[in-house]
Amino acid sequence: MARTKTATGELVALEEQVSGASPEHYTLRLYVAGSTERSARAIERIKQLCEDHLHGRYHLSVIDLYQRPALARGEHIVAAPTLVKSLPLPLRKIIGDMTDENAVLAGLDLHERSSR
Repeated sequence: MARTKTATGELVALEEQVSGASPEHYTLRLYVAGSTERSARAIERIKQLCEDHLHGRYHLSVIDLYQRPALARGEHIVAAPTLVKSLPLPLRKIIGDMTDENAVLAGLDLHERSSR
């Protein structure tokens, strides 16, 4: 009997690892162009999506391209707003004002997880 309980316990632990019981931490950068309405909408929307889907598991940096243009060149940013997910891999870039929730969640690889 002890053997079965141990095997069952190991199986449960393995299932928790595979199912993502230890959630990943997300590193995000949102590039905006000044204090426009579109920039403000993107900032507000991505903050809300992060709180709804990644609460406590993300770090978001907002970067104004007018104040830090060198960062845009380094990241190959060609449009704003652009959200860059650097972690977890793979790296993803989402362009737009972040109002299309399904597109943002898919870009962050959260769409499948949120629908479960």
